[in-house]
Amino acid sequence: MLLSRHTRRRAFIWLLGGAAAWPLAARAQQLGRLPTIGIFGSASAAWSRRVTSLVQRLHELGYVENRTVTIEYRWTEGRNERYGEIAAELVRLKVDVIVALGTPAIVAAKKATSVIPIVFPLASDPVGDGLVASLARPGGNITGLSNEQRDLGGKRLEVLREIVPNLARLAVLANPRIPTAMLNVGEVQALAPRLGLETIMVELGRADDIAPAIEQLKGRAQALYIVGDPFVFDNQVQIITLALVARLPTMHNERAYVESGGLLSYGPSFFDLFRRAGDYVDKILKGTKPADIPVELPTKLELVINLKTAKALGLEVPPMVLARADEVIE
Repeated sequence: MLLSRHTRRRAFIWLLGGAAAWPLAARAQQLGRLPTIGIFGSASAAWSRRVTSLVQRLHELGYVENRTVTIEYRWTEGRNERYGEIAAELVRLKVDVIVALGTPAIVAAKKATSVIPIVFPLASDPVGDGLVASLARPGGNITGLSNEQRDLGGKRLEVLREIVPNLARLAVLANPRIPTAMLNVGEVQALAPRLGLETIMVELGRADDIAPAIEQLKGRAQALYIVGDPFVFDNQVQIITLALVARLPTMHNERAYVESGGLLSYGPSFFDLFRRAGDYVDKILKGTKPADIPVELPTKLELVINLKTAKALGLEVPPMVLARADEVIE
C-alpha cells in the first residue's frame, strides 16, 4: 500500500519523537555499543574517592563497568587549557552523558555541547553561575546537585571558638577569582565582629602563593578558616601541611580536608552528593531529560574532627563538641 506524502511525513516525525524519548542506554545498545559515561575534572588523585561513591551507586543500580556501561575518565592534571580539550574530546566520542567535576569542567562541558546531557555532582551556585535557569526547572541539557553552603559560616565559627581557646584573630583564606568563595568570605567577615573576632583576609589563587601566604600569618592569626574551591581542593595537602607548621588550627567546608590533616569541617557530605549524582546519571540513561530533573540541595550535613591534628596543635576538644561530631578521626 502506498502512503501519501503527508502520511509519510507524519510517520517520520513520529519516529523522530519516539527516538528522542527512547532511553539512551537502549539506543546505545541498539547501535552495537555500551552506553558511555564521560567523567572529567581537574586531578584524578583529588577526585578519585568521590568518584568511587558515584560508581558504587551506579553498580547498585545495575551498571557494571565494561559489561553494561563504559566509563571514560579524563583529567586536566593542573593544565587549565585541558578543560576545553577534554570536553571537546568527550563530544567527539559521542558519550551518552558527561559528569563534570567542578565549575571549570561544568562550564567547559556547557560550551562544548548543548545536546549531550551533563550532570554535576557539585556546584556552589548553579543559577548564579548561569549553569541552569532555576533549581526547579534547570532547562537545557544540564542538571545535578548544588553544594550550596551559605548560612553555615556562623556555625563553623562557633565550633572553632569552642575548640580554640580565646580565639580573637582569625585568618580567612579564599580564592578571589571564585565569586561564590568571596560570598562565603563576606558572610564570615560580617559575622566575625559579633563573635568578637578580628579577621585577616588571605587571597590565594596560584600555587606559588601558598607558602608565602601562610608564612605571613605566623604570629598574626590564631586559626585559619579555609574557603574551599577546586584550586584549594587540588592543593589541600600543601596548604594543610604548611598551616600545621605555622601552628594554625584549620576549619574547612568538607571532610576530605580533615582526612588530609585539617582540624575540623562542617558542611555537606560531598560523598553523599556524588552518590546521589549516580541516580541522576541513571535517570538520564533511562530517558529522562536533564531539563526535567530539578537541581537538589544537600540533605546531609556533617561535623568531622581530626583528634590527631588537635593533639599535634596542643588543643583539647571539649567532650560536648566530640559528642556532636558525626565522625572523629584518631
